[in-house]
Amino acid sequence: MMEMITAEQLMEYLGDYILEAKPKEISEAQRLNYEQNMSDAMAVLHKLQTGLDVNVKFTGVRVFEYTPECIVFDLLDIPLYHGWLVDPQMADIVKAVGNCSYNQLVEKIISCKQSDSSELAGEGFVAEQFLNSTATQLTYHGLCELTSTVQEGELCVFFRNNHFSTMTKFKAQLYLLVTDQGFLTEEKVVWESLHNVDGDGNFCDSEFHLRPPSDPETVYRGQQDQIDQDYLMALSLQQEQQASDLGWEQIPEGISDLELAKKLQEEEDRRASQYYQEQEQAQAAAAAAAQAQGQPAAAGADQVDRAAAAGASAGGAAASPSPGKQPSTGERKPKKEAKDKDKCILL
Repeated sequence: MMEMITAEQLMEYLGDYILEAKPKEISEAQRLNYEQNMSDAMAVLHKLQTGLDVNVKFTGVRVFEYTPECIVFDLLDIPLYHGWLVDPQMADIVKAVGNCSYNQLVEKIISCKQSDSSELAGEGFVAEQFLNSTATQLTYHGLCELTSTVQEGELCVFFRNNHFSTMTKFKAQLYLLVTDQGFLTEEKVVWESLHNVDGDGNFCDSEFHLRPPSDPETVYRGQQDQIDQDYLMALSLQQEQQASDLGWEQIPEGISDLELAKKLQEEEDRRASQYYQEQEQAQAAAAAAAQAQGQPAAAGADQVDRAAAAGASAGGAAASPSPGKQPSTGERKPKKEAKDKDKCILL
């Protein structure tokens, strides 16, 4: 009987529900497994306020890479769906995508681009085209599968464009709960139909009767505000991830975006400097070895450059310095030559 509920209250209710939903008559092995799942779910429950890490697979509307975040949905007995599927009739896309999750497919595309095999390069191109052409993260094949899989009257969660939406099915039609900030004052607008991949749905009231917004302009501005807030949230989460990758235990409290960007840039500069120092050490070692064998030092340095070029081609962007960063010392003729070789090899 409350009109408003805080995130803390909601987290408390969900935690209590998970604890109370524990099965009574199960074997010892099942009990231990359930308790482990419950512990994992409790550990990620707080992320519901910001964002969960789920990774779709393109083979089924309920197929996700298994992560601790997915356990929350299992324990709460809430089905989780997505509609980003490959049409099985598109044989070339099916082959290129395979059973990859989204993250795995991105890695595969990068790897294929660096491969000398024309077949792998072709697969990488097809996979990349698939991701680009389905940027809305919903395909018509996926929409058909959703419509046939979701049960009439079922309440579930739909994942799309890094958003979780409440979804249900009424008279064979899918509907998403309207939560955009632009509809805050639209009391009669409750559901939006999901019948195409372009996001152009019909708005309905709680009884699923058509109910267009009373002020479309206000709704549009509110939706833009929501998009801006979503972008800022995504940017914040990305910065936290970058800080985590750099080994920071946490982002210093009160740090501004500019200060954080400077820290990230300093770390990138440090990595680039380390890369060049390693190359210089390798050149010096090769020159010393060449002199010991009675060969011109320049030949040894050229061999190192060739090895560096081959290594850059094999290692890809992970071994390359940041774009626009140039070495600070003067002896850089061989470096430039190596970069030219890199370009030739990569093309």
